[in-house]
Amino acid sequence: MPDLRTLRIALSFGAVAALAGVAGGSVGQQSASVAAPLPLAQPVIQAVPQQPQVNDGFAAYLELVRAKARAQGISQRSIVALTSGLTPNPRVVSLDRAQPGSRPGSPPAFWPYYRDHVDAARINGGRDMLAASAAITPGIEAEYGVPAKILLAIWGHETFYGRVKGDFDLARSLATLAYEGRRRSLFEAEFLALMKMADRGVPRGKMVGSWAGAFGNPQFLPSVYLRLAKDGDGDGFADIWNNRADTLASIANYFRDAGWRRGEPWGVRVTVPDGFDRSQLGEKLLAPSCANVHARHSVWKTVGEWKALGLMPQAGIADQTMASLFEPDGPGNGSFLLTGNYRVILHYNCSNYYALSVGLLADEISR
Repeated sequence: MPDLRTLRIALSFGAVAALAGVAGGSVGQQSASVAAPLPLAQPVIQAVPQQPQVNDGFAAYLELVRAKARAQGISQRSIVALTSGLTPNPRVVSLDRAQPGSRPGSPPAFWPYYRDHVDAARINGGRDMLAASAAITPGIEAEYGVPAKILLAIWGHETFYGRVKGDFDLARSLATLAYEGRRRSLFEAEFLALMKMADRGVPRGKMVGSWAGAFGNPQFLPSVYLRLAKDGDGDGFADIWNNRADTLASIANYFRDAGWRRGEPWGVRVTVPDGFDRSQLGEKLLAPSCANVHARHSVWKTVGEWKALGLMPQAGIADQTMASLFEPDGPGNGSFLLTGNYRVILHYNCSNYYALSVGLLADEISR
């Protein structure tokens, strides 16, 4: 999934409860108007606990979201379509809480991950899709500067070329994740963006995807769709669910927006000489994002400087290209020189293993 920054916000549930209390006024009116013995009042009192408290809070939270949606100019039609009848999805909460955090110690080995994600099915599927897209990829490459093999590798990693896109209701998932509160600012913003997609004409029936709110062939979040999805075939609608041209153009636009450098490879395999002194690699710059990911990379040098130290690239790359050395499983177990375009792949998913396997899958697709 692309990398989004989150901000903490404070929400007053007292204000939410006050909003909800307006809708619940009829019960209060009934209690005040009936001067009767206690037994006659018991059915009203007993009925309240039958509604789970989590749903009461969720309904109140939706009222706050609706108010925010109206303040942002979202149409009442879209607000109703995306919030009516929603209930929390406990499965989504369980999946979110099961996500691994940072783990101390050495990372797991890369090559088992590689074998799972750069297998024959993905390679052959990418080659088939490349051949099927031959009429449209030259124009996309010319406009955006991103090679078709990279676009297809992203598509293959994200949804196996559209075979596995997810079937969670996006409105329910995003509302649940926002209400849960662990990353409320992120998911509430995405829920509101989903309503804006409805205002743009995206049908409610298309709003299904992963439990975390990503959807379509490239698994965009709603805010990314609004900002970067492209109509690749000129029919007036950016259909990243079923349209090949729209899917590839949208991924290409994402990469161009993230700073992809036309004509530069993502990186190359490199042979490191025996006895290479890694202590000479010097101090590394602190990365403003994905710090743990970048901490595993060496300092930046030109490819020509790396060659002067005895490293031999296994594919063509210009000597003036800046690159860092990365050995995912340590010395002697596979080495790579990574360029600035590798960091663009990290914008899509802040994981060395994801980005590295995308690059390697792309190379296999183009063989």
